[in-house]
Amino acid sequence: MSRIVTIGAAQLGPIARNESRQEVVARLIALLEQGARHGCDLVVYPELALTTFFPRWWIEDDDELKSWFEREMPSAATRPLFERAKSLGIGFNLGFAELIQEDGSERRFNTSILVDKQGKIVGKYRKVHLPGHHDNEPWRPFQHLEKRYFERGNLGFPVFKAFDGVVGMAICNDRRWPEVYRVMGLQGVELVLIGYNTPVHNPPAPDQDAHADFHNHLVMQSGAYQNGCWVVGVAKAGKEEGVDHIGQSCIIAPSGQIVAQCSTLGDEIAVARCDLDLTSSYKTTIFNFAMHREPDTYKMIVERKGAIPPA
Repeated sequence: MSRIVTIGAAQLGPIARNESRQEVVARLIALLEQGARHGCDLVVYPELALTTFFPRWWIEDDDELKSWFEREMPSAATRPLFERAKSLGIGFNLGFAELIQEDGSERRFNTSILVDKQGKIVGKYRKVHLPGHHDNEPWRPFQHLEKRYFERGNLGFPVFKAFDGVVGMAICNDRRWPEVYRVMGLQGVELVLIGYNTPVHNPPAPDQDAHADFHNHLVMQSGAYQNGCWVVGVAKAGKEEGVDHIGQSCIIAPSGQIVAQCSTLGDEIAVARCDLDLTSSYKTTIFNFAMHREPDTYKMIVERKGAIPPA
């Protein structure tokens, strides 16, 4: 019997700087209810889905900066989402800014959680590949201060047994790095969930702007195909506080084909019935890592070039 998981890619349009958590959660619930009408088992939301993308501003006041972060999950503001999802019997994947006390210090991460159909958090991931810059660069039309406001994720790239399969998570810039998919692929991942907030304009390299949409899909489609897994990529899209963001939220099959895609830059849900058993054809043939992958040869080639010393 096929393992069908019906998934909704729940794209968000812009979130205003003054929009409250409660207002945003109401939008998330509306998308969740749309997903329920389409028979979804799982709804996937974007990166930093509860607020505007605050790393675009240089923020010196510590209290103001902390106001963008969640200190617990579920919080008072997000609990209605958890409760509505549980009542509908739908799981979800949610990105947010996380502020915690850990190892005796205050820490900040760009985080994503996986919630099952009973409203229980069954997985957590913290973004590893932080883009942007650390120092104030006022020459930019907008800043990208993730390196300043977040620590690099410290959970690795775990996978979780959930939704009758093996599920992993990544966030935004992580999707551009092939090792992200491969580390999860080596753990048998069948479904990778990715939220993003990606501006159209890249101030240090404006020559790449025309290719933003193409590159967005390219990396996720190749990650899906080369690791024999489904990939769901979900955007915060549209013109947010004067900054244009790409949309193209999509669901990608293990073949690398896009099987569902949003067509607007606003709140929208794209739905697909994803058969996790389709991953087997790729994992047992062309991308059978145990049979065909040659890590010792890769290591030998790199050592001969002097890039790393021999073990």
